[in-house]
Parts: sequence; C-alpha cells; structure tokens
Amino acid sequence: MSTQEKVCENSSPCGIIGWIDYRLPIFSMLKHSTAEYPTPRNLNYWWSFGSIAGICLLTQIITGIVLVMHYTPHVSMAFDSVEHIMRDVNYGWLLRYIHANGASMFFLVVFIHIFRGLYYGSYKAPREILWWLGVVILLLMMATAFMGYVLPWGQMSFWGATVITNLFSAFPGVGEAIVTWLWGGYSVDNPTLNRFFSLHYLLPFVIIGVVGLHLVALHQHGSNNPKGIDIKEPKDQIPFHPYYTIKDFFGFGVFFMLFAYFVFFAPNYLGHPDNYIPANPMVTPAHIVPEWYFLPFYAILRAVPDKLGGVLAMFASILVLFVLPWLDTCKVRSGNFRPLFKWFFWVFVLNSILLGVIGQASPDGCNFGISCAGEGLQIPNVVMGRSAMAYYFAYFLVILPLLGKYEKTLPLPTSISQPVLSK
Repeated sequence: MSTQEKVCENSSPCGIIGWIDYRLPIFSMLKHSTAEYPTPRNLNYWWSFGSIAGICLLTQIITGIVLVMHYTPHVSMAFDSVEHIMRDVNYGWLLRYIHANGASMFFLVVFIHIFRGLYYGSYKAPREILWWLGVVILLLMMATAFMGYVLPWGQMSFWGATVITNLFSAFPGVGEAIVTWLWGGYSVDNPTLNRFFSLHYLLPFVIIGVVGLHLVALHQHGSNNPKGIDIKEPKDQIPFHPYYTIKDFFGFGVFFMLFAYFVFFAPNYLGHPDNYIPANPMVTPAHIVPEWYFLPFYAILRAVPDKLGGVLAMFASILVLFVLPWLDTCKVRSGNFRPLFKWFFWVFVLNSILLGVIGQASPDGCNFGISCAGEGLQIPNVVMGRSAMAYYFAYFLVILPLLGKYEKTLPLPTSISQPVLSK
C-alpha cells in the first residue's frame, strides 16, 4: 500500500488535492484553521464583523485592480480618466461606486469590530498582540484611504492632501523635510499624485499580510466570547464550520443589502460634491472636510488651538489604543458583568459619534451650524469639540483605570454553558 493510500485512509485529502497536500500541506492547514477551528459556542453576531471586514478588504482589492487598468496617475489626466471610467468603461460606474462606497463600508465594519472588542475586553491578556495588530490594520486603512481619496484629483482631493500633509510641518526640525518628501517637491503636484497612487496600490497587500498575522494571533489563544471567560470544558467549543460559517453568511447577506443600497440608490451620499470639480490650486473650497471616517480625529485636531498640539492630540487619539490593555486594570473582560463600565462605554460611543458630527461642522459656528446668529442657547462648535475630546481621552486615561480599581463587578459563571444549563 502506497503512502498516499495510507494518507487517504486517515481521512486526509485524496486525489490531486491529496497529492499536493502531502508535499505542501496547505489544504490541511486551511482546514485546521478554518473548518475545524474550535470556537466558543456562545458567539453572537457581533463576532461576524471580523469576517465581513475580510470580505470588504477583498472587494476593495479586486475592484481597485480593475480600476487601475483605466486610471492615469497624472495631474492633467487623472480627473478625466475617472470620468472616462464612469462614462466609457463597461460597468465602470459600478466598479467605481463599489470601490468608493466600499471604503466607507470597510471603515463602518471595522469601527463596529473595534467597539465590540472594547466592550467585551478582547484586548486583555493574553490577546494584547492580537489587539495591537488590529490597531496597525486601522492605521494602514487610514493611510490607504487618505491616499486613495487624492487620486480622483478633484477640489476636495487636492485641498485635502494639501491640508493634511501640511500638518507634518508642525513637528519642529524635521517637519518641513517630511512635507517636502511627501509632496515630492515644494507643492502638491504630479510627484505627490504619483507617490500616493503607488502607495495606495501597495498598502492593501500590506494589510493582507497584517491580517494574516492577526489571524495567527487569534488562533493562538482562541476567540474571546460574550462571557469573557476562558474555555474550561470541551463541550464549550464547537467547530467553526458549519455553525459559524452559516452565521457569517447571514451577516454577509444583511451587510450586502446595506452596501447595495448606497451603491445603487445613494452612491454619492457619503462623498463631497466639490470632488466633482477638477482640482484648482487657485480656488480654495469654502469648507475643507475629510471623509466621514476621519471626522472624529479631525474634530480632535481642530479642538486644540495650537497646531503642534492638535497634531499630537490627533495621533494620540489612535496611539492610546496600543496601551489600552494596561490602562484597563479590571480582571473581568466582558462588559456584561461590569455595571458602571456599561454606562461609561455607551457614553463613549455616543461621544465618538458626536466628534464625527462636530468634525464636519464649521469651527466658527454654533450648535453644529455655520453661524451663531440664531436664537436660544448657542453652544460654539469648538466648545463642544473640546468637551468631546476631553471625554475621549478621559475615558482611556482616567475612567478605565479608576473603574478597574473601584468598580464592583458581578460574579462570573463557571463556564460558557452554565448560564444556559442553569435555566
């Protein structure tokens, strides 16, 4: 009996797949890390957003590769090449709308994924590196999205690139050199567009690599669960397939319905109308705003009157996530067993949404408007922005450490199955 026949008797892949797998065990590895991956039996639909994020990434890469076939990265032709895609390329309008709205859907899914991790304590030991890799993915997404927004070379693309890259000039000593390097010269021009195009095409593949590391770190200690307790009994685990593949596919269906709504019925709702005007360095838009997923960080940037201080606060709002596993000193992971934490967490969620609303409002206006000439109570947007920023940092630097020290948590169940079986 051949070795290959023995392999088939042991329920391993047979035929051509078995022949390949015996020499390069890629199929066995995929089966072990996906279908046979032991998963807590009590995961809810909040855990489907990780898989949905993977679908979003693949969608962006596939549509981006096709769009690049028709795009011209030159300041005199970029805008027209995008119009060519929209008008002349077969289904070019569909590809572009999927790609543009796909970026927004990608960020929406990842933000929900992050908030789920914050509530259920998925950043706590032994999953700190898993959390770090997730934050790195977020940073790479932000860089990729910013560079991609510049490529259509409309008014908001040009001026957004000018404003955001100029922020680096706030760093003493090296700031001007960084800006010159980013621009490829002394103004936002063709070298800038070429650099951003090259990096925008490269970074998604870097994201895939980091996602791979993210999955390796996830499988090392297994998924967290809504109870936030460690797996103690074999009956508390089930294979990922078919139980969670079915659950994920249901999540995919709901997600794609929302995605399709924006693509077919409101394709430009999440964009800015000024980006349908060719870039003009001589005409500054009345109100320069980034894409919606940058607005909370943009609000923090504007809340600080000093340029360097605003830049540092904006970067700190993301970098603070790296030290979160040590700022939250509570031994209980899940927010379900932390009564006080729940209140502060949901205020934090609403505060983050408030920062996004303030980020798109004029800094000189009141009550999210553009002027303070109305009647009644007038709260300046800048005051609301500073208050929201203060709570954002207080949540991580003050509230979580104090809750870990003084909060009285509820008793944890002895196992995942215990709360169900006790009923």
